[in-house]
Amino acid sequence: MDKNQTEVVREFFLSGFSQTSSIEAGLFVLFLFFYVSTWVGNVLIMVTVASDKYLNSSPMYFLLGNLSFMDLCYSTVTTPKLLADFLNHEKLISYDQCIVQLFFLHFIGAAEMFLLTVMAYDRYVAICRPLHYTTVMSRGLCCVLVAASWMGGFVHSTVQTILTIRLPFCGPNQVDNFFCDVPTVIKLACADTFATELLMVSNSGLISTISFVVLISSYTTILVKIRSKEGRRKALSTCASHLMVVTLFFGPCIFIYARPFSTFSVDKMVSVLYNVITPMLNPLIYTLRNKEVKSAMQKLWVKIITF
Repeated sequence: MDKNQTEVVREFFLSGFSQTSSIEAGLFVLFLFFYVSTWVGNVLIMVTVASDKYLNSSPMYFLLGNLSFMDLCYSTVTTPKLLADFLNHEKLISYDQCIVQLFFLHFIGAAEMFLLTVMAYDRYVAICRPLHYTTVMSRGLCCVLVAASWMGGFVHSTVQTILTIRLPFCGPNQVDNFFCDVPTVIKLACADTFATELLMVSNSGLISTISFVVLISSYTTILVKIRSKEGRRKALSTCASHLMVVTLFFGPCIFIYARPFSTFSVDKMVSVLYNVITPMLNPLIYTLRNKEVKSAMQKLWVKIITF
């Protein structure tokens, strides 16, 4: 391949879900509902935590508010572009926009993985060391852990992005998904990507798998250390929402990133699960099983209607 041709590709076509206008119109309404629900649910949690003195002073809810912020950012990386593409016949994205989307997808996604791990540690301290909880999980430590989550996500994403932009792209330019991600983009490179794929799988796949194992191990340790049936029942109730979020988020990520970059027919639907559905479900999962959050939301609603 002539070196002058390595810079030919300056935009990519996204395959999307369908080329039929009537189907895309229906999908636009459905995904718009998902996106609006994501914003309403997560903003409501953030406002509730910020406005309630008890929730705002609790490490658990401070971390939950940060998780909601990450969910908002994460869904905004891909969903607005997806909604716009439902209304366009040609689903184009420039090379620069593609790289930016890829960077923020991994930046925020990895940061959320690390934050979920921090939240598991918070539950471990709260349940297994309740007398030391407020001392160990101080506001200062929580801020440091949240900042570390963002920093870890930034480092991870920087590595992924550098490995991608080093590759030459000279055609084809059809991305087999509705957004730019590492596995689908590097398949289009005009070079042998075997070594790059191994590095990326060991990066993204390892982070996803190790974080998931650590999370499951922490919850198992909590249940093992609690002897009484009543204590285990309460622990299960407290951790159930966290386990649901962990399964919904990490399961699809491990499926996509912890294997060689081969393509399966279900990949696109799995991507919808962790890009669109999980950020919408997190507020429901945390609030429907949490009396304190629901009570704070009711108080907030009373304040709003009586203002």
